[in-house]
Amino acid sequence: EMAKTHIRHLAGGRSAAPYERLFRFHFPESPGALKKFLEALDMKWNISLFHYRNYGDDFGRVLVGIQQTQGDKCEGMNRFLKDLGYKYWEETSNPAYGKFLRQHGHEPFPGRP
Repeated sequence: EMAKTHIRHLAGGRSAAPYERLFRFHFPESPGALKKFLEALDMKWNISLFHYRNYGDDFGRVLVGIQQTQGDKCEGMNRFLKDLGYKYWEETSNPAYGKFLRQHGHEPFPGRP
């Protein structure tokens, strides 16, 4: 799903950002949906990738890379995802992410097996 919807449309190089997590979201097609997302983000996080696709549905398909400051143990990220209320899937371990979006030799979580 991620490769068909997002990756085939992306250009710009591979990421070497440490502590980057990749998520797919269904954003409601309603006024303020993006604003709600951005305002809920912790200002210590960096949006390293943002790709939006709409196929005329009542939701937009969004691929987002978020660079955390505390690695994968960040409770704030889990709370953000729960409180946001948008349907989402974590794609950090998706092979397509590693093959097409990550710079070779740069794992999203340094030191993790």
